[in-house]
Amino acid sequence: MSSHAREHPPGGLAGVRPAGPPARLREGAARRRLATLGVLLLTFTAVPAAVLVVPDASGDVVPAAASALALGDAEIPGLLRATGLSLPVLLVTVPLGAVAARRIPAWFVLMAGLAMLLAGIGAARLADSVPLVGAVRAVQGAGAGIVLPASLVLVWERRNRALAAAWAGALAGTLILAMPLALKAVPLPADGTAVPDWRVALAPYPLLAVAAAAAALAHPLLRGRPHRRPPAFRRTERAQLLLVLVPAGGFAFLAVVAAHAWSPGARLLLAGLALPALAGLALTGGRDATAGSPFGCAVVMIATGLLCHPVAGPLAGLAAAGTGEGTAGPPLLPFAVAAAAALAGALAATRAGARGAVRTGYLLMIVAVPFGLAGGALGRWTLLAPLVPLGAGAGLALAASLRNAKVGAALFGLSLCFPAVLAGQLLVLSAQAARLQRSRPVTGAQHLHALLDGYRLWLVIALAAAVLLAGATARLCAGRAGDPGSRAARLPGDAAADPRAG
Repeated sequence: MSSHAREHPPGGLAGVRPAGPPARLREGAARRRLATLGVLLLTFTAVPAAVLVVPDASGDVVPAAASALALGDAEIPGLLRATGLSLPVLLVTVPLGAVAARRIPAWFVLMAGLAMLLAGIGAARLADSVPLVGAVRAVQGAGAGIVLPASLVLVWERRNRALAAAWAGALAGTLILAMPLALKAVPLPADGTAVPDWRVALAPYPLLAVAAAAAALAHPLLRGRPHRRPPAFRRTERAQLLLVLVPAGGFAFLAVVAAHAWSPGARLLLAGLALPALAGLALTGGRDATAGSPFGCAVVMIATGLLCHPVAGPLAGLAAAGTGEGTAGPPLLPFAVAAAAALAGALAATRAGARGAVRTGYLLMIVAVPFGLAGGALGRWTLLAPLVPLGAGAGLALAASLRNAKVGAALFGLSLCFPAVLAGQLLVLSAQAARLQRSRPVTGAQHLHALLDGYRLWLVIALAAAVLLAGATARLCAGRAGDPGSRAARLPGDAAADPRAG
């Protein structure tokens, strides 16, 4: 071999050098960006599609539905009970979906939930009897109850703090925006009797569920190679999740029975007893190393469910009636701004101390309630005063409470969130029904005034509950501050836990 051959290595003769570490790093960063994009698409489609199952906007189309189904006055309560089945079924399904998402790959669980949700939405146009209406809403609730925990587990697999915050912001924001969107899609007809198709109230936004299914199908392609799954599913974690199932199922059953068969006072008592029970479950589970969170995730989930939808939903109906826009639905702008504030607050929590962010979030939510009590007019701009701090506080507190929480703790908290939504709904509707029963209004203005009085009574209850939940969260955080085990459970995306996360 000549000396020239020895002077020039084979790579130098070809003019190509092997890819070095920088090229591999760039390729890995590109893969992580695509995987992050896939999770974000899934978060901002699947979570809203599931939460939009919660509101029941059928009240505006009852005359048209009764006429189409040939129902008498005595059968109207049965129709309303059927259209309201989605939330009770959802809250019972969430713990089961959480167990399934921890035992088998979460993507398969998510696809099963979306298939069920799409089936319920598609069958809504075929509902021609009260039992079929109830079945459609129940299937929708079951699908949504599977989608939510599966999407949360997929977010946790990325081990990224910002993605977990985005999921929290999407949940809080959609809980605020869900009822205004549903009412906007099902406006009250001008004559009060006829709408193009009353069944639109059963599935106001079907295309959002289709978009969620498309995002779920694209997720494995964008993710690339499978990411590291959360820690193994332990028996204690399963026991904690299934512990919620029995009381949640009993409460859901009683709420369905009580909706139109019990007096307003009895319904208030039922919801009033449910809240301490939920708080007791959260405090009990919060002391467990698996279901506990260093920053009280379970209690914050209860506060988010209790305050977001039950405060914003009735306010949307009152705003539509009070501003004379009953035929066009409520003004969406203040609710959309509040949802954006929830997302902004959640993302801000990633750059703040978790304990201080939880306290600040609670403070904002507590401040929002007196703003609602003090507000007299229900115009587009005056609604911003209570709604924006409510959204920002809920997003901030929820995202911060997820910091350093294990996936089991996040799922346990999610299992308590929607029973709190149902308790809040039962409280506000019962308070309004009690005012209507007492005042017996004759004119539309008197009817609106009675509803507003009942809503303000609910805000007083909500204020007291928010203060108590804030105290419970502070106590739970103080009890776990010195627990060495709580420091070992790092939130996905912590640089100390996994420097390659993304």
